[in-house]
Amino acid sequence: MDDLGWLTARFAENRAQLHAVAYRMLGSASEADDAVQDAWLRAEQAGTAGIENPAAWLTTIVSRVCLNMLRSRERRREDPLDAAATTPAAAAEDGGDPEREALLADSVGLALLVVLDTLAPAERVAFVLHDMFAVPFDEVGPLLDRSPAAARQLASRARRRVRGEPAVPGEDLARQRRVVEAYLAAARQGDFDALLTLLDPEVVLRADAAVGPTRAPVSLRGAATVARGAFASAGRARYTAAALVDGTAGLVMARDGRATVVVAFTLDARGVITAIDVIAEPARLRAVELAVLDA
Repeated sequence: MDDLGWLTARFAENRAQLHAVAYRMLGSASEADDAVQDAWLRAEQAGTAGIENPAAWLTTIVSRVCLNMLRSRERRREDPLDAAATTPAAAAEDGGDPEREALLADSVGLALLVVLDTLAPAERVAFVLHDMFAVPFDEVGPLLDRSPAAARQLASRARRRVRGEPAVPGEDLARQRRVVEAYLAAARQGDFDALLTLLDPEVVLRADAAVGPTRAPVSLRGAATVARGAFASAGRARYTAAALVDGTAGLVMARDGRATVVVAFTLDARGVITAIDVIAEPARLRAVELAVLDA
């Protein structure tokens, strides 16, 4: 077998793993596809001389490609969340394969992908490679042009961001989570009666101007009205997950691993929802602290 044939075979053997690495770094199946293709072109140009561990070598190449893509994304991040992207119609008309994106997000954890998107590029790469793929810091450091110790600090900082800091005691957070997940399940299933049991009769929902097609703030009052509003966004429920929102249990809706809408809840002493705040304006989204709810 010639060098190109050997490289082609090794790349095929590792392609699924390379895509898994790229997807976790980028949060988008289509971008991960592009990164893997770019990695193949770079590997083909580099040649095969001196390669002792093809899997590690190819992982390094795709990681460098992803790091460059993340840095480029950060440079043009002044307004990455086009308001139109928050509407159900925009999601339906967007290209790509929504079903594939949903399945991949389910397999990794949609909330985790969203939180990873809040990290700096170097933090994300260090965390993904070490914590998710067990790549030693001796290999992560040179990839980032850092020492192994510096790479360890980057991953540690990312880990703290991913885990977050609850603003309420553990028992209260667990109760909040049960209510929020029940709300999401009822919205997905179209269970109007189940939603009503979770909502205070005088519950208030406030949504900012970036939610919906009218581009005007929305205010709804009353359990029945708010429940009907929840059903209106049921199409996005597939791309929604529970997350830690400013230290309390809430919901995050996402596309391509990036938050488009965050939903914060206020509960009373009974564990009933008294207020819902729907956040979609880019400036407000960037100000929200997101983290992963522990299993």
